[in-house]
Amino acid sequence: MKKTAKLSITSVVLASLVTIVSACSGQPNAANPETQAGDSQTATPGAEAPRVLKDAMGNEVTVPARPQRVIASYLEDHLVALGVKPVAQWSVGNSEVQGYLQKELAGIPAIPYDLPPEVVMSHSPDLIILDSATLIQGDRYSQYEKIAPTYTIGKEKNSDWRKELLTVGEVLNKGEEAKKVLAAYETFAVESKQKLQQAIGEKSAAALWMTGKNVYVARQDLSSGDVLYKDLGFKVPAIVQEISKSGEANWNSISMEKLAELDAEYLFIVNSNPTGLEQLQKDPVWANIPAVKNGNAYTFAKDSSWLYTGVIANRQMIENVLSNVIK
Repeated sequence: MKKTAKLSITSVVLASLVTIVSACSGQPNAANPETQAGDSQTATPGAEAPRVLKDAMGNEVTVPARPQRVIASYLEDHLVALGVKPVAQWSVGNSEVQGYLQKELAGIPAIPYDLPPEVVMSHSPDLIILDSATLIQGDRYSQYEKIAPTYTIGKEKNSDWRKELLTVGEVLNKGEEAKKVLAAYETFAVESKQKLQQAIGEKSAAALWMTGKNVYVARQDLSSGDVLYKDLGFKVPAIVQEISKSGEANWNSISMEKLAELDAEYLFIVNSNPTGLEQLQKDPVWANIPAVKNGNAYTFAKDSSWLYTGVIANRQMIENVLSNVIK
């Protein structure tokens, strides 16, 4: 995702005064090969020497061969997929964490999304991975660097979750595991797309997010949109294409006027505001959306994976789509 897109979930949440987990299961079990790489916290460090890697900011970072205490805020999907438990996990608002990962991350303390250096230090990390350069503005990098080796992924790779996963794998010395995880996901996505198209053919769809009094739509190439259109092959409604051209965030606001033009045959709705959705459902605009008319609008809780991206989030979204759409 773009730098602004990666942080859009946080900014939208704070701006709308809705304390939720932003920004959307695959669980680490025998049926889900993505999450069987092993836990770095239980691994026995070998005799390998530290590695020197150059990050997106041009910094040469001396990375432990087998890091044991990782902080990688907002990158937890990648960590869990590689079998790594961080020492602290991303949160926003009143310590609200990514709900869809809590089976794996239960008991892991929350850390504010903007990573205050004093809080980072309290967790004694031996490696810090940052997804965005915005987190090291001013003298932040020098502060983090004094705590632990600090690697920044940057815009070019954090705008593409696949590249980001492979980069995280490289930094954690789990490059081969990351490639296997990604390959397994791609196979799952292709098989799921085939099942879906055999069941319903080529249909249009959109993902909406209800927060406060606002409605947001997923951009076609980011977050849930990337899953719906690229991985599952849904057609992109004209209004989604229009909003995607101008909106840089994962989720961009959609007016009632534009909502009236949304010709999606399927809707997937993240409901962070039950009252607001109930009111919207009484509006004639809502009733005239093809997906609503035909009973093809599906609602998911705010702690689902639909607001996120990564192997685990995307797998859960695909499972949600298949279980609801294929009767």
